[in-house]
Amino acid sequence: MSEGSLSDEASTIPCLVESVLKRGSTAAPAVTVSWAQSLDGAIAAAEGKRTTLSGPESLTLTHRLRSLHRAILVGIGTVISDDPQLTVRLVQGPSPQPVVLDSFLRFPLGAQLLARRDRAPWIFHAAGAPSDKAKALELRGAVLFPLSSDGATLPLAEVLRILGTHSIDSVMVEGGARVLRSFITGRMAQQAVITVSPVRMDGISIFEAGRNSMPAFAESRQEQFGRDSVTWGRFA
Repeated sequence: MSEGSLSDEASTIPCLVESVLKRGSTAAPAVTVSWAQSLDGAIAAAEGKRTTLSGPESLTLTHRLRSLHRAILVGIGTVISDDPQLTVRLVQGPSPQPVVLDSFLRFPLGAQLLARRDRAPWIFHAAGAPSDKAKALELRGAVLFPLSSDGATLPLAEVLRILGTHSIDSVMVEGGARVLRSFITGRMAQQAVITVSPVRMDGISIFEAGRNSMPAFAESRQEQFGRDSVTWGRFA
């Protein structure tokens, strides 16, 4: 572990992330999963409740990592609870294409993502989702991708395949817990960047005790960003 409080410029983590992205397959985008959690593994205080864990230094690193990816992906729960912009604001660099998994088209029509004129969100949904909501979203600029699906779960391999056909060669997955867990347990992510904040919080975790566990890393590195510890790991 590196000593002291590192700046984004002094960190090797962006270089490690980028090196893995360059090894990605041409058939599907390389995937980075990234999240912030408490010491006891919670990423949110409660379902649907916005929770801020990252300090300013680790948040700046997150924006640097966003700038290295062509797309950034979240589930609809994150859009509803956080109303994120999913842009690069704290560093210089391009903002990634926002991608949202939203089986039943619950996407709020007043979401900040729909106010973006440069990069309207791409929304993947189940083919049977309400057509009137689909039309309303398209009128606001969203690009919709209907998929065959048995319920709330969308086929992630198909999502990645479609993104690849649209020149997306790298994706940063930022949440929520179920989406992150699906990418990890489905072996669809090549690397992870995990920010651990020095607080304890009884809340929502990605891996539930006794049910799932994080796969082993083939290699990893840990660095300190202000009060937060950030781990990069390449999956075996």
